[in-house]
Amino acid sequence: DMTHMRPSHLPGLLQAAARNQSRGFADLALFEVGAVWHGGEPEDQELLLTGLRVGATGPKDPHGARRAVDVFDARADAEAVLTALGAPSRVRFSRGAKPWWHPGRSSRITLGPKIVLAAFGEAHPKILREMEVKGPVVGFSIHLTAIPEPKNASVSRGALNISDLQAVERDFAFVLDADVEAINVVNAAQGADKTLIEDVRVFDEFIGGALGDGKKSLAITVRMQPTDKTLTDDEIDAVGNAIVEKVAKATGGVLRG
Repeated sequence: DMTHMRPSHLPGLLQAAARNQSRGFADLALFEVGAVWHGGEPEDQELLLTGLRVGATGPKDPHGARRAVDVFDARADAEAVLTALGAPSRVRFSRGAKPWWHPGRSSRITLGPKIVLAAFGEAHPKILREMEVKGPVVGFSIHLTAIPEPKNASVSRGALNISDLQAVERDFAFVLDADVEAINVVNAAQGADKTLIEDVRVFDEFIGGALGDGKKSLAITVRMQPTDKTLTDDEIDAVGNAIVEKVAKATGGVLRG
């Protein structure tokens, strides 16, 4: 039992993890759904879902598949829960997760710049030490009331809609200040055409060298998926120009020659 209104489920889940570890259970998956509070007024109450993974992904096996849990496991869990709850598929990732997450290994999942749907990451190592929990520990929190109601009230997903038109992928490399975060480049590129651009992935980063001090090169692949007709070269070039403009405006980056 706790004596104060909690702003997070994390302390209770970490206490449960510590108790289980003291009894010899090293690999854990825990979750809780319940209220948290951000103040003393009734409107400061929120319904939250939090999940944790502790230790390794599974038991030892002859194929060497066992590994320590990491932030990508937490992201996969968060995305799976959001999908099951009917959240929109087009979301953004940004810094600014709560301080109990590792600042360099965590992210928020947002719908636009303001609506925070979830956060995921590694638990901060200082908190693990205070709670006497052996890491690694990763987790996620879903803000259930922030998820918009689906436009289709049916409980079934419906038929999978796959375009029979060929997707187009284009690579871009930008020269940026070394402190520019990759997520800002990805978000800017995705915003160039939210209907046509299906995915943006970082595939290379180079720092220093001929670029000079304080500079880096970041390369991304942009996947465009048409739905009604095959894209022409001019249409592809137009989207490419929009991507370059968006990234330049958001990050100051320039297309690498």
